[in-house]
Amino acid sequence: MMAETENTPLIDPNILHKKNAEPGAGTEGGTAVMPAKPAAKPDQGGFIWGTGRRKSAVARVRIRPGSGELKINQRGADEYFDKPQDRNAVTAPLQALGVAKQFDVFVNVNGGGTTGQSGAAMLGIARALANYEPDWVGPLRDGGYLTRDSRMVERKKPGQPGARRRFQFSKR
Repeated sequence: MMAETENTPLIDPNILHKKNAEPGAGTEGGTAVMPAKPAAKPDQGGFIWGTGRRKSAVARVRIRPGSGELKINQRGADEYFDKPQDRNAVTAPLQALGVAKQFDVFVNVNGGGTTGQSGAAMLGIARALANYEPDWVGPLRDGGYLTRDSRMVERKKPGQPGARRRFQFSKR
């Protein structure tokens, strides 16, 4: 298969093999190397922070190694979220990495409804885990936990009852 790509006239062999790359220009062995992002340093309380947003909800998340405690606005996740889909969304990044019982997670979330708050908490937890251990970015990104859902409510237009709703047209 490699022989086919070497003889293809559409691919420049200098780009393919990085033969013209200067030494010390960020390449090793013919491939570009991205510098690894260092792990974030814990704050004075030993916490790593992450912020998540979804719709109009904002979640500030703190994690630290511990026994697996999960508090959302000083309450347990089962007590705070009634729907199981919201509880599962909050713990999904921890479950994907298999570290649910290794971290204490404290979430302060406000704004929006329950679904927006659970989505914001999920993103905040995933970002905090990525800050704690940069090697976890790959699995978190593959699971879709580091992707910010940018969908927002469309604004209401002036002179109309809603964003898309219009008053009834009367010809006469």
